Amino acid sequence: MNHFKMPPQIVRLVLLTLVVVGSYGVARRLLVPPSFGEYGWFRGAAIAELAQTKPVLAGMKSCDECHSEILQTLAKHDHKTLSCESCHGASRTHADDPDTKPPKVKFADSDCLRCHQSNFSRPAWFKQVDPYEHFRGDHCTGCHMPHQPKDTP
Repeated sequence: MNHFKMPPQIVRLVLLTLVVVGSYGVARRLLVPPSFGEYGWFRGAAIAELAQTKPVLAGMKSCDECHSEILQTLAKHDHKTLSCESCHGASRTHADDPDTKPPKVKFADSDCLRCHQSNFSRPAWFKQVDPYEHFRGDHCTGCHMPHQPKDTP
């Protein structure tokens, strides 16, 4: 009777494959959270965790309580559709305690250029500048007032 004998390199390859597949199975069992897959390819517990986080944005209504004159001025100009926190940063702590400083009071040129730097993906009607051509040696706020953008050159 002729017994089939497997070559040793094949035996090693089969054992290695079993170790890799087994390691993957153990790692998957240990590392994948139990709520994964409840809502498709998402972790079900993530929704509850996100709901428990405290919001960091205050909203324009909070700003209106103390800074209504600025919002009235802003309502007459092009930046009226922007939230205050778009430029000034998340202000929940300032809204809760007015004695704390807001995150951004002074602006850097990068704050303006985040929206107004020339970009082909933006519509043609959107005011855009090439900072290398437009820059006159001063900061953006040296010539332009963010709360009154139309009243400046």
